[in-house]
Amino acid sequence: MPQSFRVKKMSSLIRKEMSDLLMRGIQDQRVHKTLITITEVEVSGDLQHCKIFLSIYGDQNHKDSVLQILESAKGFLKGELARRLQMRRTPEILFKLDKGMEKGTSVLNLLDKLKEERKAKNTLNDSME
Repeated sequence: MPQSFRVKKMSSLIRKEMSDLLMRGIQDQRVHKTLITITEVEVSGDLQHCKIFLSIYGDQNHKDSVLQILESAKGFLKGELARRLQMRRTPEILFKLDKGMEKGTSVLNLLDKLKEERKAKNTLNDSME
């Protein structure tokens, strides 16, 4: 179902403001020292719910701790969004890890492995001739 202009605009505004809040709003150093990218923001049609997809650099324990920090700061972040965007009702925020980057890396690794196997097979066939 196509999104309305209003929903797309709100998604874009939330992404911009949330990015700024992650850089300057949260005081926890674990967040400041982590590479966090907002890959996508999905806002529901009634503007009541918002999924923020994040790509977080680091191992799984580090990702989990950063997500925990963001979950605990959700009230602050929601209040700041309401103030900055001057909204009567701010959508409920849900943070989700975006696994797309990891999947892309694993696909590239598989392709490299296949390339090496083909190269080894070709050298074996050439040596047999």
